Amino acid sequence: MTWDWSTEALARLGVFLRERAILEGTLSTQPIGDGRSNLTFLVRDHSQQVILRRPPPPPIPPGAHDVLREVTLLAALADSPVPVPTVLATARAGEVLDVDFYVMSYAVGPIITAITPEPFANPASRAALGYVLVDTLADLHQIDWRAAGLAEFGKPEGFNLRHVRRMRALIADSQGGIPAHFCPVQEWLTERVPAESAAAIVHNDFRIGNVIYKPDHPPRIQAVLDWELATLGDPLLDLGYLIASVPERGEALTPTGMFASAMLEEGYPSRFELAQHYVKRTGADLSTLNWYIVMALWKLAVLYEYGRRRAKDGNGDSYYADESLVSSFLEAAHRTAGLPVPEAVS
Repeated sequence: MTWDWSTEALARLGVFLRERAILEGTLSTQPIGDGRSNLTFLVRDHSQQVILRRPPPPPIPPGAHDVLREVTLLAALADSPVPVPTVLATARAGEVLDVDFYVMSYAVGPIITAITPEPFANPASRAALGYVLVDTLADLHQIDWRAAGLAEFGKPEGFNLRHVRRMRALIADSQGGIPAHFCPVQEWLTERVPAESAAAIVHNDFRIGNVIYKPDHPPRIQAVLDWELATLGDPLLDLGYLIASVPERGEALTPTGMFASAMLEEGYPSRFELAQHYVKRTGADLSTLNWYIVMALWKLAVLYEYGRRRAKDGNGDSYYADESLVSSFLEAAHRTAGLPVPEAVS
């Protein structure tokens, strides 16, 4: 966390929420979630609670952390098979804070990270938790995004190569070069870029820690969270990212694997089983799935390296300052691609 509420900002928020009949009276705020990008707060009055999302403090890279873009997507998905929070209010920079933000409904239920809570702490329920996660991803990818009014939300044509290049640019120096230990995987990806498997809404951070389950049986998802990276693109990138986030016994945990370590418990589907369930739901051809898994791991290494540099410069979250987080993703990317791990990584 790199920002907190001043007395004055909280007072302005109180007026904003009271005028819209959302909350009233004395407010309290609490940072929540394991996300490290946009900031998420639980805001309470004497009897109710809502969620507020805002960007991190400046400086912010151009085009990044557009929380009102999230609102566009949440509104488009409001009546879809994909459960999302309800947007209650939005504010432009200068109205209440020095940044845009939005307020949404609060969903009560477990977010599964390190341990599976009751009443799901048994093998059968854990299996259902995993498969309903894939069902929700399949539902997202089967939404008619044009009919949902999202035709201008992204450019699915050429998405895969453009995505590799965009990630590369995040860590390139002024001459366009990137650190040597990032190069082998980047070259592997560029040489093997598959044609887009389809065009769909992609979440870009879809993992078990970004959904809220309903607190009762049978296991169901009541809200998918953290839509800040969503766009139109290749749906297999979402599947590859999900698979890359699932830990497996005998393998070193990446940071996203740590956030999903509950999935090491008995009953959760394996990576292969999750992928096959996606095929049953969508009929997708997964012959190139390994490319998308490598892409997800390399992309995470890039994003963590970008975060590390910002933290080093005093402009970012100190969580990212640990270089071993970057190395963890890069090692996994090399191994998944069948490449030797450079000494600079290990």
